[in-house]
Amino acid sequence: MDVRALRYFTEVVRQQSFTRAAQKLYVTQPTISKMLRQLEEELGCTLILRDGRRLHLTDSGQAVYQRGLAILQEFHQLEAEIGDINQLKTGELRLGIPPMVGMQIAGSISAFRRRYPGVALKISEFGGLTVQQAVLAGSLDIALTALPVEADLPLNTLPLMHHPLCVLLPRRAEWLNRSHIGLSELAEHPLLIFNEEFSLNRQLMQAFQRLGITPTIAVRSGQWDFLAAMVQAEMGVAILPEPICQRLDKQSLLWLPLESELKWSLGLIWREGSYLSRSAQAWIDCCHEHWPDDAPRLSV
Repeated sequence: MDVRALRYFTEVVRQQSFTRAAQKLYVTQPTISKMLRQLEEELGCTLILRDGRRLHLTDSGQAVYQRGLAILQEFHQLEAEIGDINQLKTGELRLGIPPMVGMQIAGSISAFRRRYPGVALKISEFGGLTVQQAVLAGSLDIALTALPVEADLPLNTLPLMHHPLCVLLPRRAEWLNRSHIGLSELAEHPLLIFNEEFSLNRQLMQAFQRLGITPTIAVRSGQWDFLAAMVQAEMGVAILPEPICQRLDKQSLLWLPLESELKWSLGLIWREGSYLSRSAQAWIDCCHEHWPDDAPRLSV
């Protein structure tokens, strides 16, 4: 059913005249007559009876008129809501972030909330691999995760920032004069590592595998502060992104650059071929503003 036909029909009933309805709607009278005939043919019933200059609704016409008013009101409301969404006065953004990136992304989250206070920002914190699966399943619109993702996953990626990895150590004399540590040397020490749902875990294990090394995993955890506490308790050594290490206690802990091509690269991901909402596009713009040098421009 054409919404215009309902609009023309209800206006004819209001005006009690085809001529006045045509003037009100800025169309010709034959256009209105044609649309009403099509509506009656589609519904298989007569809606209006003419009695001289007066118009009378049939029982079917009365039902269509009452329902038509409600439908047109709902349609008007829908148009208003779509307009608000397009202008980002309302809407929702389902964003996934790994627990480690809170400090890195806090500025862009704050800027987004100030700019679009009507958009509901729903943040889910998971490890990188879990976030990727949530994006693929459609339960998240967009997410920040460690890059690269697996090449065969149908995900669009947008790199944002890159940080070196460091080896976190207890502050002991044997480490104080060292400038860096390689992956092969870590095989000699118990390793404290993020659990399997984190992309960094996968990247590190693949790097060890390429070197033919099987590390001794002492502890797996999803919490960087717990891993740091275990290092402080001399349970082993950990590999953490440099920004995380900078937040730790320098009196009891020491971190040295990891001698490796590995980096902690973070970027946005969203499902390939899926609709990217206006709120998600606005989020990308906020990220561009906070990382203008690292993030390439993207047309979406």
